[in-house]
Amino acid sequence: MIKGGRHYGLDWLRIAAFGLLILYHIGMVFAPWDWVVKSAHSYPQLIVPMALLTPWRLPLLFAVSGYASYKLFEKSPSVLGFVRSRSARLLIPLAFAMVFIVPPEMWVRVMEKGYPLGLMHFWTHDYWRIGTFYERSFPSVEHLWFVEYLWAYTMLLAGLLAWLGSDGAARLQRWFEWLSQGHRILWAPIGVIVVLKLALLFVVPEKQGLFTDWAGHSHYVPIFLFGFALGGSQLLWPAIARHWRLAALIASASGAVVVGFELIYQAHEMPSHLMMAIERSAQLVMAWSMIVVLFHIAETYWNRDHRWRATLGEAVFPFYIIHHPVIVVTAWFTLPLGLAPWTEFALLFGATASACLGFYLIGREINWLRPLIGLRARPQIRPVPLPGSVGSPAR
Repeated sequence: MIKGGRHYGLDWLRIAAFGLLILYHIGMVFAPWDWVVKSAHSYPQLIVPMALLTPWRLPLLFAVSGYASYKLFEKSPSVLGFVRSRSARLLIPLAFAMVFIVPPEMWVRVMEKGYPLGLMHFWTHDYWRIGTFYERSFPSVEHLWFVEYLWAYTMLLAGLLAWLGSDGAARLQRWFEWLSQGHRILWAPIGVIVVLKLALLFVVPEKQGLFTDWAGHSHYVPIFLFGFALGGSQLLWPAIARHWRLAALIASASGAVVVGFELIYQAHEMPSHLMMAIERSAQLVMAWSMIVVLFHIAETYWNRDHRWRATLGEAVFPFYIIHHPVIVVTAWFTLPLGLAPWTEFALLFGATASACLGFYLIGREINWLRPLIGLRARPQIRPVPLPGSVGSPAR
């Protein structure tokens, strides 16, 4: 049940998903896979839990973002108003981060390739170039690719709504409500995203970037649009409730396949095209079935308010903006110290948590800074004139 137009369960799901994302990125420092900065201590024990997170953590965020987009669209006076609101909320912090947050991470990336100069010189002279520099492509949005994608998908959605006319949201919703019949909520989305993925798998490279990641767009966009349709639907939630158990079984089976591939094809071993197609399909099957399961959990068990919900929900975006560069820079300076593994982890976690809290707690109190870190500006409160003062009403 959605209380007062707000789904508290999806708020909690969003908070939990971003919390896991931050822990995932800290874990990447110690996992056997390639990442920006690697510890000398590598733990194969991380393969299983992180492989079980990888397929669904980002699709889930796009599904939740689609749902939130519907609620924001409901409050907008028009499609154009929706575009303006979402552009301000996403592009302003993206621009701010590109100027002030991303440069330290890009500095570490070129330092890895032998860049000899300090951060200030890099920021004032070399960061603003276009092209390849010390084997790194510039400009780069780094971890903020999610914000870039989300804005692009929102603009795509707005164009679709404008093209469909005044009842565009309702028509889009009816298209997706076709999934509420029978077992369609499971097999139809899986079929679509798997077919799209496999059609592109050996045709275009799997390369992150708004104009290169067609393999990613092929499943992120449909999942985002599903989340939008779910925001106003009375039929899709019952379908999720009816099929979540089967979805859990499918997620378990496909997750076992994903883990199996990660354990068999370690490091830089390349599977055959057939095996790669099976592995990518298993990832997408798990992604969709986990979305169904987690949406059911959010609807059934988490759809209640708490005094911390609003604060945590507001803090998520600032935390996301700052966490990744903090992990990278902290790892770059502390890993050469040769500390014990748990000490390394404690330093990374403590530095990341402190930076996230400071960035949010300070930024939220400064009204002009709030939009830059992804928060809504507080409304200006006009002082009430005292009786008898200039401008006060006459008695």
